[in-house]
Amino acid sequence: MSQPSLIQITKEGPVTILTLDRAESMNPLGAPGDGDEFVRVANAINRDMECRVVILTGAGRAFSAGGDVKAMRDKTGTFGGTTPAISDGYRDNIHLMLRALYGLRVPVIAAVNGPAIGLGCDVACLADIRIASESAKFGVTFLKLGIIPGDGGTWILPRVIGMSRAAELFYTGDVIDAATAKDWGLVSRVVAPEALMDEARALAGRIALLPPHSLRHTKNLLRQGQQTGYDTALELAANTQAMMHTTADHAEGVAALIEKRGAVFTGE
Repeated sequence: MSQPSLIQITKEGPVTILTLDRAESMNPLGAPGDGDEFVRVANAINRDMECRVVILTGAGRAFSAGGDVKAMRDKTGTFGGTTPAISDGYRDNIHLMLRALYGLRVPVIAAVNGPAIGLGCDVACLADIRIASESAKFGVTFLKLGIIPGDGGTWILPRVIGMSRAAELFYTGDVIDAATAKDWGLVSRVVAPEALMDEARALAGRIALLPPHSLRHTKNLLRQGQQTGYDTALELAANTQAMMHTTADHAEGVAALIEKRGAVFTGE
């Protein structure tokens, strides 16, 4: 029997909403096939030039509770077999999910509707922007299970909230509430649960008004800027900017500013 789809896809014009849909078990991640599904979805989005923004959220009361603890207990699926088999399970499934999400070329907004724990927190942190419901909670509780952060979280989280606070969360296994997450810079804003998706859609709508190629290249430059020196960042900017100056969208943006009207960007 095939595994039910993890990701429900809703297209609203230039905005694509991805919903993690295992609500009955708080949207656990890492079941066999999850990596392949993330890859399929991400590849389709990257090829779709009509898609300008992604919203990622969870069904039910959780964003994602992380890895399936029952599968860990029973040593099944990704968490079963020999030591090399478990290692490959991470590489060939869980890490495929993370690489696919990280490789999305369009801006990603995580609308964190509830707990985002462990792998779920790592997934949220791979979004470009995070908006949290007041009922959201965040934790990287791997050590409480006698394991280590196996999902690249030790690379991701310090880049989001800094080394000291990331270390505190990893070493204690503490779970923080949405207000603390905002104070620490983990999320941009906190809203009432019933307003979360409206807030995410409004933000996505503002982003989607911008030129699609410029959006994708700006995301790439932000990512490259985390890994390169300033001279390299400037060189990348010069070469990318030269391409943007030759686009119809650039001409439209300049004309709209001079004519004091709203610009309409077509991706040309």
